Amino acid sequence: MDLENAPIKNDPTQGETIHSQNEENPISTPGAQLSTGGSKCPVMHGANSAEGQNVMSWWPKALNLDILSQHDRKTNPMGEDFNYREEFKKLDLEAVKQDLKDLMTDSKSYWPADWGHYGGLMIRMAWHSAGTYRVADGRGGSNTGNQRFAPLNSWPDNANLDKARRLLWPIKKKYGNKLSWADLMILAGNMAYESMGLKTFGFSGGREDIWHPEKDVYWGSEKEWLAPTGSEGSRYSGERDLENPLAAVMMGLIYVNPEGVDGNPDPLRTAQDLRVTFARMAMNDEETAALTVGGHTVGKCHGNGDASLLGGDPEEAPLEHQGMGWINPKGKGHSEDTVTSGLEGAWTTHPTRWDNEYLELLLNYDWELTTSPAGAKQWEPVNLPEHLKPLDAHIPGIRRNPMMTDADMALKMDPGYRKIIERFYQDFDYFSQTFARAWFKLTHRDLGPKSRYLGADAPTEDLLWQDPIPTVDYTLSQEEIRDLKDKLLNLGLQDRELIATAWDSARTFRGSDYRGGANGARIRLAPQKDWEANEPERLQRVLSTLEDFQAGLEKKVSLADLIVLAGSAAVEKASRAAGVDINVPFYPGRGDALQEQTDQESFADLEPLHDAYRNYQKRDYVVTPEEMMLDRTQLMGLTPVEMTVLIGGMRVLDTNFAHSRHGVFTERPGILSNDFFVHLTDMKYSWNPVAENLYDIVDRETGEKKFSATRVDLVFGSNSILRSYAELYAQDDNKEKFVRDFVAAWTKVMNSDRYDLN
Repeated sequence: MDLENAPIKNDPTQGETIHSQNEENPISTPGAQLSTGGSKCPVMHGANSAEGQNVMSWWPKALNLDILSQHDRKTNPMGEDFNYREEFKKLDLEAVKQDLKDLMTDSKSYWPADWGHYGGLMIRMAWHSAGTYRVADGRGGSNTGNQRFAPLNSWPDNANLDKARRLLWPIKKKYGNKLSWADLMILAGNMAYESMGLKTFGFSGGREDIWHPEKDVYWGSEKEWLAPTGSEGSRYSGERDLENPLAAVMMGLIYVNPEGVDGNPDPLRTAQDLRVTFARMAMNDEETAALTVGGHTVGKCHGNGDASLLGGDPEEAPLEHQGMGWINPKGKGHSEDTVTSGLEGAWTTHPTRWDNEYLELLLNYDWELTTSPAGAKQWEPVNLPEHLKPLDAHIPGIRRNPMMTDADMALKMDPGYRKIIERFYQDFDYFSQTFARAWFKLTHRDLGPKSRYLGADAPTEDLLWQDPIPTVDYTLSQEEIRDLKDKLLNLGLQDRELIATAWDSARTFRGSDYRGGANGARIRLAPQKDWEANEPERLQRVLSTLEDFQAGLEKKVSLADLIVLAGSAAVEKASRAAGVDINVPFYPGRGDALQEQTDQESFADLEPLHDAYRNYQKRDYVVTPEEMMLDRTQLMGLTPVEMTVLIGGMRVLDTNFAHSRHGVFTERPGILSNDFFVHLTDMKYSWNPVAENLYDIVDRETGEKKFSATRVDLVFGSNSILRSYAELYAQDDNKEKFVRDFVAAWTKVMNSDRYDLN
């Protein structure tokens, strides 16, 4: 749960490192002036003004393409030949697990363990690494080790998790390249639970570290940490409608506010926040209750002091702190003087043991609202027998009252949650199994399908949320592929229909959590078959024809393969019509998922509400169409160049949604020509706005309307970076390059989810 939300002094930037002047270290801030006088400084300050603006700050409305270069190869020190998956296979996983279990009780002087056991701290680190995941766009989660960087390393809710990662450093140092930080943090949480008595469901490796902050992830528009509802940039509207794609209730929290909605205790209102937040993480009520109970069965909260005295977070800490934040000047600064969330106390009598004490105390005793020494609102039991109180985590012989957060009380007071936890209380084995599965889902949700799992501890059971797909056992020769291509092009379907269907099947892929894609042919199943963006009438016509064709084949081929092959055959035909004889590569091996293997509710979040590649937008949104194009492009794992060539190609291939003419800058649709770029860059035309997101392309001399366009068409001529790519493809000597680059990008999209190839 989000319990350690220490307040900080500075305002956040959305996903960027916090640059603020630090009184103790006035030159520690990027962009800060090194002197206040008139003397010259021989160092570039990296900013265009005293406010530390970057170069693009002069043009705040300009389209920023940085999200498409989020993890540029130049930031990765490992080199192009490094293959983490192969390195992980060399790892002695059992040795790592034993080292982690040994670490749990090896208390360090610079950050002593509560009750001599680091289990609670390691679980919180793993939980908060995984808990940023949100199902709406698949971003967040544990898959990249992003907790090492801003803003996550300095979120109030992640206070003192820098200590957990430092405690893990000797193990990371020992196993080196064979064990990523991302995998290590999750494995540490697993071993913490196992060392305290839980039988976990399993663990898979395969999370590859990033080396630069994901600064373009949208975490909310608030201008301050822990901003209450109604403040500037609030993520709530209406009664209490949480903005998509966000899951947490406040900037800087992982889940809900432990003190109640906006810090006002009210368990029934908190229950609703809990339900919405965990649903945004793809968790149902039982999983939510299990995770809350299991997370609070061990460890404690820290609020024995004044949180306002804490030093800055890791990103604003002075150099001598070496990236350690939230330094506490009171007493020891740790142990019994630790301040993290402001709440203080353990939930159970024995906080280093996996047992059912949490529910025993919560359900069998009355609780009253109190405040911690730090002034945080929390609940404590009334007349709890002394022997049921936990010992102080650091002072021998002293017992303390346990405590509950508002979220804990929500489980007791909300009727739906109450029914679930009463069953847990009566059947501890059932609860343990439910928690273990929910914990596995929490920590593996963004790792992708089971085919990506690594290591001997990866469970073999197929789970619905893994989007299982049956495997196929056939192969196709190049001769058989050519024969199928010819036959598919003679089924009476239009080429544009085949291309659009293949694209629609593949475009759902998200590199954020490895969901979606053409493999599985889920475009023929609910809910995808009914999505507006998939043009259900056209889709059903194409699928019915392909299914009839499939039924007549002597050698059975999956529908997923036929959908992709048909679209690729049509692209190949359009390339030849443009004068370029090129083979569009095809790699068979996709399976056909069944309806019962498809979680309809979860897949609903993959519905395309916009698709610039087919010039589709379901309705008007606050953000511009071109910004949505960048978001979709980044999720699909495409580069700015691949985006450009695909947009230009899809337009001339005449694949727009509902067969609209917007952006089809050609007089020979269906031919894979560079006409889109030729006409876009031709200065004989003027571009006249005629409606919201609609423009006429008019001949300057005759006044004749030649074409129409949307914003996502014209941005390739207006944005200086995109125009440079458009001009490249418009050149007379690059007609063949355009075709070859389009085919390469198309093939990448069609195979994005083919982990057996990648």
